[in-house]
Amino acid sequence: MSLFGEVPEGFRSGFACFVGRPNAGKSTLTNALVGTKVVITSSRPQTTRTVVRGIVHRPEAQLVLVDTPGLHRPRTLLGERLNDLVRATWGEVDVVCCCFPADQPIGPGDKFLAGEVAKVRRTTFVALATKTDLVGPDRLAEHLMSIDAMGRDLGIDWAEIVPVSAVAGHQVELLSDLLVGLMPEGPPLYPDGDLTDAPEEVLVADLVREAALEGVRDELPHSIAVVVDDMEPREGRPDDKPLLDVHASLYVERDSQKGIVIGHKGSRLRQVGTDARKQIESLLGTPVHLELRVKVAKDWQRDPRHLRKLGF
Repeated sequence: MSLFGEVPEGFRSGFACFVGRPNAGKSTLTNALVGTKVVITSSRPQTTRTVVRGIVHRPEAQLVLVDTPGLHRPRTLLGERLNDLVRATWGEVDVVCCCFPADQPIGPGDKFLAGEVAKVRRTTFVALATKTDLVGPDRLAEHLMSIDAMGRDLGIDWAEIVPVSAVAGHQVELLSDLLVGLMPEGPPLYPDGDLTDAPEEVLVADLVREAALEGVRDELPHSIAVVVDDMEPREGRPDDKPLLDVHASLYVERDSQKGIVIGHKGSRLRQVGTDARKQIESLLGTPVHLELRVKVAKDWQRDPRHLRKLGF
């Protein structure tokens, strides 16, 4: 008998981690497996900054998915800290899934990633050819052979090499079955119904950041951080008409970036607020009043004091 009630015989539970170069489809795959949005997705690389656990509940198993930032060659103190976070996570999970997008040839970044993964001990490795909806059968076959060859060159024994498309839903269920089969037997780790263990403030901040990333110039994504300053139900509202007040600050590194985020006469910031509010209301299931402020924290990615303040 576990804390969460009767557990069927042979129940499996454990942790799987998606790793890959930035923008390899890790966050989209996490959301597809969980069945709802628990991590932000963007066409911009390096959008995931925190390790968010998405939880897949099945009658016979519970699969906890850890979504990490993309491993990359760091140019800032923030980049170094994100890489440390990734490596620490690898050693603590039951399965590491390496994502290699099928629409791009295996390159130096993939080999660097796989070489780092090869240093991890006592962990099962699965290779995923992601974004298979973007390529034809011949290109996919060539990609799968490249992944296999890279594994042999680096001494990685892939438990499986799986082609998958989170966008098209291709083989997502098969991947879920496969990962469950690789988990150890054990009781559930989280209560039934929990889809993530990330605090609501973290999820809300991520949704604001996702909205802010859409349509901005290339130099900006790494420079945006979001902190939820306050999140409280508005007092005096009737029970059938609740309203959640959310106050959040968007931090950038330079005054010129502040102008980009705010836009002409505040038009861009208003659009960010509208887009983010819809996502937050969908996530939390309640009407939201969202207030955003843009602040400058000079060179925050390189400043330990600013990084601490912003949660890194």
